[in-house]
Amino acid sequence: MPGSPVIPGLRYANAPAAIDFLCDAFGFQRHAVYPDEADPTIIHHAQLVFGDGMIMLGSVRDGDAESLITWKTPRELNGVTLCTYLVVPDADAHCLHARNAGAVVVNEPHDNEGYPGRGYEALDPEGNVWSFGTYDPWIDKV
Repeated sequence: MPGSPVIPGLRYANAPAAIDFLCDAFGFQRHAVYPDEADPTIIHHAQLVFGDGMIMLGSVRDGDAESLITWKTPRELNGVTLCTYLVVPDADAHCLHARNAGAVVVNEPHDNEGYPGRGYEALDPEGNVWSFGTYDPWIDKV
């Protein structure tokens, strides 16, 4: 099976803008995007890839299924709901690119404490925390 079998799923109040941001600032690539035919501001399902990894996302919307699992964005909850880590070859260069594309860097690039590599953390426009670093847990076992 190509890619990772673990695929995080996120909800965004403005999914089209989130897709643009994640691609422009963090380096994701569109794999599949399924907007609503009547209202293209609603994304039913999107798949964005980063190397061998993938995330799925969609628009927050009302409905029976949504209310059963109570999807909320970090802004709605006034807190962090998930932090996703992505391996990058150069944390400092990735951070500079992300910042220049509008990411809010909440933890500047730093050497990891207690294990190898460098990393940083940033927020997307809706408050999701993204962690990027050179530490590759598949290769660099502590």
